[in-house]
Amino acid sequence: MGIESSCDETAAAVVAGGREILSSVVASQIDIHRKYGGVVPELASREHLRRIVPVVREAMEQAGMKLEELDAIGVTHGPGLVGALLVGITYGKTLAMALGKPLVGVNHLEGHVHAVFLEAARAGRSVELPAVCLIVSGGHTVLYEVNSEGAEGKEEPGLFRYARIAQTRDDAAGEAYDKVAKLLGLGYPGGPILDRLAAVEIPGNVKGPRFTVAKMKGNSLDFSFSGLKTAVLYYVREHSEFIPEIAAREESIAQGHRKFEEILPLCSPATLALVRAFQESVVSELAGRAFAAAEQRQVASVLVSGGVAANSRLRAEFEKRGAAAGLPVYFPSRALSTDNAAMIAAAAYPRFRAGLHADLQLNADPGLKLA
Repeated sequence: MGIESSCDETAAAVVAGGREILSSVVASQIDIHRKYGGVVPELASREHLRRIVPVVREAMEQAGMKLEELDAIGVTHGPGLVGALLVGITYGKTLAMALGKPLVGVNHLEGHVHAVFLEAARAGRSVELPAVCLIVSGGHTVLYEVNSEGAEGKEEPGLFRYARIAQTRDDAAGEAYDKVAKLLGLGYPGGPILDRLAAVEIPGNVKGPRFTVAKMKGNSLDFSFSGLKTAVLYYVREHSEFIPEIAAREESIAQGHRKFEEILPLCSPATLALVRAFQESVVSELAGRAFAAAEQRQVASVLVSGGVAANSRLRAEFEKRGAAAGLPVYFPSRALSTDNAAMIAAAAYPRFRAGLHADLQLNADPGLKLA
């Protein structure tokens, strides 16, 4: 069983053999945090406390199993919100102790890597290693080189080795989406609504601004999205015509009218062009650096995971660049892109098999590194 509570999803799942999903239950807190424009840590922790027991119970019912039939309990112990992590860890410890089962601590970021392999296994595909993996979400934007310690591709999944290539120096990409959406009066979370608006045909061939990709000193593959967010802010301030429609969208959302079909009529062609320009800049930065890393490292494939991996424009651009470079690109399904416990169970399995068990001193590590 996997348990995930690092941020604002309470999740539990049962995975067999590290690759077969028997159940996956996710209880989202979006409606709770929406009015604040982001996750409120204390509220997240309280909601995890309320939901953890029914979520685990439902995961077991979906799997058609009893708790006693589990081989081990895998739980996220970092990175993430410390209070939220502690809920899952404490419950995982309790289960492991009561059942007499091994406890396995899992790095949330490694879970996102395994989400790619879960999806590939479901599709009957084999992921070529070594690979460059981009993990891109509301809390993380980081590039790793992923390699196997010997068992992947055989009868069962083995342990992976990781080398961090680059990371964001400020905002994560998903965080930038949320902040820009808030700035434009488009609600929370920002990623899905901005992605859909960016795909709308713009009437009158209106052109948006040109945002440039940040040039980084030192590690040229590092990311930066704070400047892009600020550029959007300045552009809106310089064009006062945006202000009335932003106010109209905020009022509409405050009244509960937040569906895409309700928001779209309140977006002018200029807003649609601005949203598209922002998204194109984000996607260009992510894809450009990921494929530059792939070329430098001479890897066999490119992996993309995390909540922003559900973005349709990002997927299209990575597939296009992958085809041009002759590199296969692997994504999780959209359900496995966002935080879930199936990926935690999958990441726990090879650690369980290798005897890398945790004791009851396992604690939350909000700044836990993968490499």
